[in-house]
This record gives sequence, structure tokens and C-alpha cells, in this order.
Amino acid sequence: MTWILLLLLPAAYLQTGNSAGSNRERSFGVNQSALLSGVQGGSIEIPFSFYFPWELAPDPQMRILWRWQQFHGEFIYNSSSGFIHEHFKDRLILNWTQSQTSGALRILDLEEKDQSIYFCRVYLNTKHGIEQWQSIGWTQLTVTPRKHIPAPRTMAPSPTPATSAHTKNTLTATEGQMSVENQTLHLGTSVALAVAAAVLLAGVLGLMAFLRWKRRKGQIPDGLFLSPESGSGASA
Repeated sequence: MTWILLLLLPAAYLQTGNSAGSNRERSFGVNQSALLSGVQGGSIEIPFSFYFPWELAPDPQMRILWRWQQFHGEFIYNSSSGFIHEHFKDRLILNWTQSQTSGALRILDLEEKDQSIYFCRVYLNTKHGIEQWQSIGWTQLTVTPRKHIPAPRTMAPSPTPATSAHTKNTLTATEGQMSVENQTLHLGTSVALAVAAAVLLAGVLGLMAFLRWKRRKGQIPDGLFLSPESGSGASA
């Protein structure tokens, strides 16, 4: 019975906090979001924060590490060395500085294989020595496929009031121009007809004057020239 109790003690010890090694007297731990989801090709941030009771050394040398897939899984990020796992090459950004006790790990260009669980681990140097602990609770990341969105159908834009007004003004201007052209055409035709009538009348009057002149000269017999007084008959 005694050995069973000894086996149960470590489990109870771990469950009192959110991180391995926390207890009521010396509370320390890491907080993470339990569930997060992102869209394939997008990005996601995993926020975290940590707390501890120790007094930091003059040079605390804080560093943040991240694991994935399981509690003792592979490391994917190390803030001190700049290490990034090959799978996440050029896709991880840690928004955190040593003066802060919170931050976020950002994953860019999400892939289907990124769907996993993630653990944050903290290292720091205190006046009592180096301390390190890791979140017992993990962040479950779900990556959903990007839905295929059909390209929008191209449709002719509806005429706006400004476009309609512009079109109306253009039509009005065109109609006005056509009206002016028609008036000009009618005026030109009338002038041409008047000129033709004047030329014809001048020709007739000229012919009559010529015949009168010939008659006076005696070159044209009286029977060939009709005066207004002679009526329709010829003189005998």
C-alpha cells in the first residue's frame, strides 16, 4: 500500500499547477491557449505567459523553447540559439523579449501537417540557480483546408447617376449637333434654290430685253414678237 501512495504522489504534485514542478508553496507555471484553429495558407498565434516565485539573477538569461506532438517531443524553436525545426523553416516568429513574461509564437503559411499539440518550455537563471519548466497543458492546433472560392462572374456595371447624366448630356449634344446640321442643310438648299430662280429670272428678262432691242433695230418681224397688248393672236 505504501508503494502505491508513493507512485501517486508525483501525479498529484504535477496536477496542482499548469506546469511540471509547480506546487502550492512555490507556484510557477506556463499558461497556453487550449484550442486554436487556423486556415491552411494563413497564420496563427499561440499566446503564452509564465510565472515564478524566484528572484532573478543579475543576468537571468531567459529563453523560450517550443515542442510539438508530445510532452517530450522534438523542439521546434529555441529563442537563445535561433533554432527552427526544418519543417517550420522561415515560418516561425516569437513575439517576446526577456523583460516580458508573456508573448506569442506565430506560425506562418499554415500547412496540414502543422495540426498537432504544442508545448512551451521556459529556462531562466535565478539567484538560486537555473530553473526550467514546461507547460503540462498543451495547445491543440487545428488546421482546416482552404475552401475553393469560385471566381466572381464578370457583370456589366450598372449605370450610376453620373454615368446616366453624362450619357444623357452626350445624347443631347449629339441631337443638338444633328439639329444644327439639318438646319444648315435646309438653309443651304433654300439659298441654292433662290439663286437658281434668280439666275433663271435674270436669263428670261435678259432674253426679253434682247428681243426688244432687236425689234427696234428692225431685225425681228413684228409677228415674231408678242407684246402684252397683242394678246394670243399674231398681227396680219
